[in-house]
Amino acid sequence: MSSTDIQLIHDIEQNEFRIEVAPGEWAKVSYRKHGHVLFIDHTSVPSSLRGQGKGAVMMETVLPEIEKLGYTIVAECSYVKHYLAKHSAWQHLVVNG
Repeated sequence: MSSTDIQLIHDIEQNEFRIEVAPGEWAKVSYRKHGHVLFIDHTSVPSSLRGQGKGAVMMETVLPEIEKLGYTIVAECSYVKHYLAKHSAWQHLVVNG
């Protein structure tokens, strides 16, 4: 599955992004919105796909979308904090303080 094949659904009513990380398998990034800031409070990857780099696929799909929509983020989820600490290219999206 190439990055151009990955589906992304932004469900505004449920405050979540759903990312198809394998055929028929969806990862989720949920958030609370305050103004132009998304407080990312939970992420999940289907248990059968954990440990296969699908979390990184999820993040590299959702972060460009967040950027395109003009939001900044506060990482409350431990995975998102960990990911952002290792990928400085996304630091411009992070609200400091």
